[in-house]
Amino acid sequence: MSFKIGQRMIGPDAAPFIIAEMSGNHNQSLDRAMELVEAAAKAGAHALKLQTYTADTMTLDCSRPGFIIEDPKSLWAGAQLYELYKDSHTPWEWHQPIFERARTLGMIPFSTPFDFTAVDFLESLDVDCYKIASFENTDIPLIRRVARTGKPMIISTGMATVAELYRSVTAAREAGCEHLVLLKCTSTYPATPANTNIATIPHMRELFDCQVGLSDHTMGTGVSVASVVFGATVIEKHFTLARADGGVDSAFSLEPEELRQLVIETERAWQSIGTVQYGATQAEKNSLQFRRSLYITQDLKAGDELTTQNVRAIRPGFGLPPQHLDEILGTTVKVDVERGTPLSWKLLR
Repeated sequence: MSFKIGQRMIGPDAAPFIIAEMSGNHNQSLDRAMELVEAAAKAGAHALKLQTYTADTMTLDCSRPGFIIEDPKSLWAGAQLYELYKDSHTPWEWHQPIFERARTLGMIPFSTPFDFTAVDFLESLDVDCYKIASFENTDIPLIRRVARTGKPMIISTGMATVAELYRSVTAAREAGCEHLVLLKCTSTYPATPANTNIATIPHMRELFDCQVGLSDHTMGTGVSVASVVFGATVIEKHFTLARADGGVDSAFSLEPEELRQLVIETERAWQSIGTVQYGATQAEKNSLQFRRSLYITQDLKAGDELTTQNVRAIRPGFGLPPQHLDEILGTTVKVDVERGTPLSWKLLR
C-alpha cells in the first residue's frame, strides 16, 4: 500500500507526511502567503497545500436562507457564504509563484480543487497529488474527474458514513486512482479531542485497504501525535504565522513553532512504534549490569555461613540473580571472600 507523492514515501515505513494547509490565512496578501511558505519550510513541513476555488465556483451570491451561516457557535457566524469565500480564496494567479517557491524550499505543493475548472488549472501547474475536502467527499463527479488525472488522491472523511465512503472510494478507484489516502476528519472548527475518534484510523485502513491519516482541526499537536500510533501516515494541519493576526482559519491553525514541534513529535511517535518486543534490546544490553544481584556485604572466612547480614541484593548486576537468595542462605563459602564480591556458585561449598 505504500507509494510516493513526489519523492516522498507515504506508508508505515516512512515518517508521517506533514501537510501545512495555508487555506485563507494569507489574508489576501501575496507577500504574507510567501511568508507562510517560508515559515512552513523552515518548520520542516513536507508539503504545502492551498485551496483552489473562487466564490462563484463555490456558491451563489445569495442571501436566502441557507446562504448565511446562522450557527451562533460558528467562527463565521452571520457571514454570507459568497462573501466568506471571496475573502478567503487564494487568487489563482498566486498559485504558480507559491508552488515554485515551495518547490525551491523542498516542499511538495498541491491543492484542493472544488470544481472541474480548478482541476484543469492545477493540471497545468503539474501538481503531484490532489486533496478532496470533507464537504466534497460525496461529490462523485468531482472525485472521478480528479481520479482520471492518475495522481495520488487524499480524501478527507469528515461527516461521511461508511456507505458514502464506499461510494467515493469505489468511484475513485474505478476512474483510475491507484494511490489513495483517507484522512480521518472531524468537520468542526475547531474540533475537540473527545470528538476526534482516532481509533477509527486502523478500522478505516482495514476496511478500505489504503493509507489513512488525519486532517486535524483540534488545537495543539497532541491528537496528531497520538494518531501516528494508530497508524496515521499523513497529517494535515492548518497553518498561520500568528493566530493573533486573524484570518479565516487562524483560530485553529498552528503557529510556526507548533508546526515545527508537530514534525518532530510525529516522527518520534512513528519511531517508537516498532514491533512487539520483550527482553533486552541490543541498545539495552549494557544496562543489564545495573540490575540488582547478590553481593557479599561483609568480609568472610572460608566456612562462614551466608546470612541476610552478609548477603544482599544490590546494584550492580554481576552476581547471582536475587531469585536465588533463599536458595543460598545457610550455605557456606569455601574460600575467603572480600566485601563487595559478586556472589557466584563457585564460591559456595
